[in-house]
Amino acid sequence: MELFDFPNKEIWQKRCDWIENEIESNMTGGSYLVSDHATALFADLQASYCIGAWLLVIVLSVSIIDAHLRETEAINDKIETAKLLNDYYEGPFDINWLRRLRNKYVHVDVDNPALKMNHQYEKREEMEQDATKAVKMIIKAFFQSPGT
Repeated sequence: MELFDFPNKEIWQKRCDWIENEIESNMTGGSYLVSDHATALFADLQASYCIGAWLLVIVLSVSIIDAHLRETEAINDKIETAKLLNDYYEGPFDINWLRRLRNKYVHVDVDNPALKMNHQYEKREEMEQDATKAVKMIIKAFFQSPGT
């Protein structure tokens, strides 16, 4: 598939089903408190994942986890993001890996650019793997505190 080709329905459905299965397999408790703000952002992230907008998924993922943890765990909109993630994220993956990856893509480093013109073509598989891991991290954050 080329970068700007719309994924066929089978690919779209496979990605959509994967996200739904991840959500279902992580819902182990009876109830969860999930941030409304984060849920609204997650809807766009799901669409982005299904079409293969990997960079967008990675960039948006930190904002989603941040919003969720601020509203449901920390109940604090003033805490610094790095501290918030370190103090409240309980998933099995290194949250700082995701934050650093996101920052690498968002903040330009003129001397050592993370993105180059051909990045989307040369690094598609790696970006897809990173985006998939990011989605798993969001879902883990959403369902890390059952019974609330």
